[in-house]
Amino acid sequence: VSPSFAKLYDRHIPGWRSDNFSLRSALSIPHDEAWQAHLLAKQRLLGNIERETNAGFDSGVLTIGFARRAAAYKRPDLIFDDLDRLKKISREAGRLQFVFAGKAHPQDHIGKQLIQQVVQMARALGDEVPMVFLPNYDMELAQLITAGVDLWLNTPEPPQEASGTSGMKAAINGVPSLSVLDGWWIEGSIENVTGWAVGNPDQPDDRSQDAQTIYNKLESTIVPMYYRNREQYVDIMRLAIALNGSYFNTQRMLEEYVLKAYFE
Repeated sequence: VSPSFAKLYDRHIPGWRSDNFSLRSALSIPHDEAWQAHLLAKQRLLGNIERETNAGFDSGVLTIGFARRAAAYKRPDLIFDDLDRLKKISREAGRLQFVFAGKAHPQDHIGKQLIQQVVQMARALGDEVPMVFLPNYDMELAQLITAGVDLWLNTPEPPQEASGTSGMKAAINGVPSLSVLDGWWIEGSIENVTGWAVGNPDQPDDRSQDAQTIYNKLESTIVPMYYRNREQYVDIMRLAIALNGSYFNTQRMLEEYVLKAYFE
């Protein structure tokens, strides 16, 4: 949990540190306080980006984050399948900017190539859709990104996502997900409530269809809501905390290990 949200929870949900399930009360947090806590987390992230890259990111622009181990099945390049469509969305629906980070296993040459491709895509997008790839990905940087972006992007190839804990970290910081229905998101996804889903877990993977679904939901739903119906967007942020942040956490994991594994 980012410092700004920790302070927010301390004010409105006393005891949340020892009882994570009490975060379901996040629905009672005033909209403006939730948004201000998010802006503080976003400014921390953008300050880091500025120091590392001098990219000149704008805190008023919808910022989408993708940060995890670089592996082929995670498809970090999926969002770049149609650069012209991405530019059109940013130009006509509302401006976008992307934050990418991650490391490949030393022996994963395909993962390393994917990082190179993402960097090349950033150059191809140029100023039309600003994108940075942050180096030296570690736990500290992961915390900044999962708390500081406006939307969490997750695009694994089903059914290979073991869990997807980065999206859980985003949720507890009020960041909704736009994610393929795999891993934890099959349980955590409620459309237009905790975020937005991509694909169908019962059907074979279709990369082209997944990419089009991402573009369609950005263009028709997410971007317009972010820029023109901020109160509804903050509602989804609060619901991400109340429904997912309160449920997908380490406290629950440890309790289930104790009760269902060690004591049975």
